[in-house]
Amino acid sequence: MSVDRALEGVGGWLDDRFHGARGVRVLLRKVFPDHWTFLLGEIILYSFIILLLTGTFLTLWFQPSMTQVVYHGAYVPLRGVRMSEAYASTLNISFDVRGGLLMRQIHHWAADLFMAAIFAHMIRIFFTGAYRKPREINWLIGITLLTLGLVEGLFGYSLPDDLLSGAGLRILEGVMQSIPLVGTYLAFFLFGGPFPGHVIIPRLYILHVLLIPGLILALVTAHLFIMFHQKHTQMPGKGRTNENVVGAPMYPYFMAKTGAFFFFTFAVLALAGTFAQINPIWLYGPFNPVAMSAGSQPDFYMGMLEGALRVMPAWQWVVFGHTFAFNVFIPALVPLGLVFTLAALWPFMEQWVTGDRREHHINDRPRNAPARTGIGIAVVTFYGVLWAEGANDLIADHLDISLYLTTWIARVAIFVAPVLAYIITKRICLALQRKDRHLLEHGVETGIIRQLPGGEFIEETRPVDEEALAVLTSRTQIPPLPALEAGEGEVQAPRMRGAMGKMRERLYNVVTESIPLPEPHADGHGNGHGNGHAVEGNGHGQESLPAGSGGAEPGADVDQH
Repeated sequence: MSVDRALEGVGGWLDDRFHGARGVRVLLRKVFPDHWTFLLGEIILYSFIILLLTGTFLTLWFQPSMTQVVYHGAYVPLRGVRMSEAYASTLNISFDVRGGLLMRQIHHWAADLFMAAIFAHMIRIFFTGAYRKPREINWLIGITLLTLGLVEGLFGYSLPDDLLSGAGLRILEGVMQSIPLVGTYLAFFLFGGPFPGHVIIPRLYILHVLLIPGLILALVTAHLFIMFHQKHTQMPGKGRTNENVVGAPMYPYFMAKTGAFFFFTFAVLALAGTFAQINPIWLYGPFNPVAMSAGSQPDFYMGMLEGALRVMPAWQWVVFGHTFAFNVFIPALVPLGLVFTLAALWPFMEQWVTGDRREHHINDRPRNAPARTGIGIAVVTFYGVLWAEGANDLIADHLDISLYLTTWIARVAIFVAPVLAYIITKRICLALQRKDRHLLEHGVETGIIRQLPGGEFIEETRPVDEEALAVLTSRTQIPPLPALEAGEGEVQAPRMRGAMGKMRERLYNVVTESIPLPEPHADGHGNGHGNGHAVEGNGHGQESLPAGSGGAEPGADVDQH
């Protein structure tokens, strides 16, 4: 029996029972656009898969217990030292289990890559406006995934019960105790008594390997299903519209490419785990509540919280015998909470300000949304200042300056730097818009100098090509707001009356500030969303556009919606 006949028989048997052939055909013909920034989402998925695989390996030998034992393993410097079973089992994984140290390091590097990719992916989505209708739910899922990733990372590197991770748990206890009224109760509930207690490692273990990964897996699955249903956004270009997707089908192109990218991601993490040491717990020693190592630093994604704690001045109140430690509560919960809350509300705030409730499937170029891009860079700058302040002791030591000088620089920069970043970024975006307008008006310089009969020298230019024209004119035209002032015989729009209406108009003017496109592109018809020459599909299939049709690039697949 041939392989084809065997596969046909198995496929027919399954389809007779589950009737899935049509759905599989739709899946295999699904078109995915191609852009390098879309790989960020794939990195998140593949690093999470590698985390699950390596984490499963590590759970076979890790002992989540704080019972004190005497170490007699292969690492000679710590032989005879009393330590928890959690720390001892981590040493055994590192030095006695074959491939254990490699798996530990791949797991840790994959966690860092997972968080870095989420940060970069969220930044890309914000700058390109890919969170707009109908993708607000996926944006909220992304913020939830980022939050869960922070918590999962904190719990994960706390499990070995070494001196560095114990310092992080000590900070966590202090943050919980700083919450007014209920803080001490929360800390007692988590640690099961006074710090460090005997149950925190087993509790973190259950949260780290069972609860939070399950939530992340569910959210990733929901994210993929929603993305598949709503179709993927695409970058502006020739033939790309809000009604189609120009790219390559799932089978065979995308499956081959994404499969290769998974192995590439795994190879990079394996090389990092092999040659780049990370989290050498044997150098830190077992946790001791009365000890603290100098120069201790958390993983990069927790650096902002560390810096916020270091930059905050001493500030606490004692009211009726109760201490309110604002110097811990505010930096630990307010900056990150404020950023995440504003990020979650941003799609709805922008929709309210602009009144734009249309569906958007074509991404913006960051330069075409100067205010949004400026706000994004300001938030990144805010995060970066606090992240750098998390290493203020190392910066002071390496630069041979005062520790207090670095702290005061950060205290000033945390307010000044984001404002400057917003202003400079917005000016740069507007300057790039002027450059685009110049290209549309005067064309591309050819480098050819021609002398006119009158003796004047001019440089010849040529019009931009169709692909560049589609990109340059890909600016979303935001509809104007209803007028604040009603004319004679007109009724003023109720939603534009009063202080809220005036505030909305001011915000609208800030958000929509841009350099107008030259005629005939200013009417929005040459916006890079194609010219309607894309062929009609069946809703999920794809067709190839003929060369020179004026639609998508020759040979590209188009998924019509």
